[in-house]
Amino acid sequence: MTTTAIKGGRILDQQGERSGDVVVDDLTGLIVQVGPDLKADRVLDAANCLTTPGFVDLHVHLRQPGNEAAETILSGSRAAAKGGFTAVVAMPNTTPCMDDPAVVSQVMDLGEKALCQIKPSAAISLGRHGTELSPMAELVEQGVRMFTDDGTGVQDDLFMRRALEYAAGLEPGDGTSVVLAQHCEVDALSAGGVMHEGEWSSKLGLGGQPAEAEELMVMRDIAMARLTGMRVHFQHLSTAGSVAMVRAAKAGGLPITAEAAPHHFSLTDQSCATYNANFKVHPPLRTSNDVAAIRSGLLDGTIDAIATDHAPHTPDTKELPFDQAPPGMLGLETALAVAIKELGAPLGDIVAMLSWKPAKIAGLDATHGRPVQVGSQANLAVIDPHQAWVVSGAKMASNSSNTPFEGVELKGKVRHTVFNGEVVVENGEPTR
Repeated sequence: MTTTAIKGGRILDQQGERSGDVVVDDLTGLIVQVGPDLKADRVLDAANCLTTPGFVDLHVHLRQPGNEAAETILSGSRAAAKGGFTAVVAMPNTTPCMDDPAVVSQVMDLGEKALCQIKPSAAISLGRHGTELSPMAELVEQGVRMFTDDGTGVQDDLFMRRALEYAAGLEPGDGTSVVLAQHCEVDALSAGGVMHEGEWSSKLGLGGQPAEAEELMVMRDIAMARLTGMRVHFQHLSTAGSVAMVRAAKAGGLPITAEAAPHHFSLTDQSCATYNANFKVHPPLRTSNDVAAIRSGLLDGTIDAIATDHAPHTPDTKELPFDQAPPGMLGLETALAVAIKELGAPLGDIVAMLSWKPAKIAGLDATHGRPVQVGSQANLAVIDPHQAWVVSGAKMASNSSNTPFEGVELKGKVRHTVFNGEVVVENGEPTR
């Protein structure tokens, strides 16, 4: 095979929606033709589908190295490809931590066989302990563009200032920039909490994490962005107060970007009433008011991107009592459908939040999230927005099955995914 045609569907990208087939050169990985009634050596059926730029996930836990029973880079990339993602940013809270060039190199090497691009992030601080800076300059030379202590917010104000000031002086020299991403949580306020602090934590007798634990750090880092002039990216926002502060900061011209996870605009803390640990996540599911605010923030552009915070865990750990089970949910294969169901937005806006907007934040927009046109890298998703399906953790490509949407019927499915010209998902199934 030398060329592949995506035939019978429509195209949806930054330029809007239009009819057209797409021909990809399998060897160069580029789009070589766009137009009506095109021919190629191989055909992918796109009837009733839309061909879009591939999705980019800013926030994925691939667990390797250290917890391969829950996920590996290969299994996680299969899940990503099934969800339409052609690139994911791997979080650094692995074992050992991705705070060292050798560990980052290991992840990059393992990513060579993946079904999507694996872009490692790295820790801001050594061991994610918030006391000593990681070797940022060396890591930037390796290709790292995002630094985060995800799973742990940087607690020390002065340390965060110094990290931002140091990062501001790092120049990758390839047209991209360095961004520090923050998991916003004040440990002193959230300690002992396993769900949102409120009516339902009181009813269930579970320790709560107040919204203010997130909001105080959002407030601080907005101030830090103003002080240093350095861009700050807020991870998995979950509260109405956080959205309001980010909205005001952006209106004031500050260099702020933000993401939200599908579960934070679809599920509330009431879901924890069954003590099912698949609803335990970090930051926790919040109130219906918070959910409405996250949706509003996505729809008006306050929140730039949808990021899954895909966090696989083995069944034995998720079967522990709610207060002992680890937090986290699968998200890669359900992100598109949950967004279609919950946001009520035009599909073009949803694809933007999943594709070219996060690609730009991650510094991947030279090859991902590109318009579907001749000369663009062939990183593409072919989606059927009307296909109904029932979520089953057991049928997912991940090594784990901890989805909060088990048994839920959704609409919107990825039919094919093309990564660098290779068909990695065909008719909904990974090709390798």
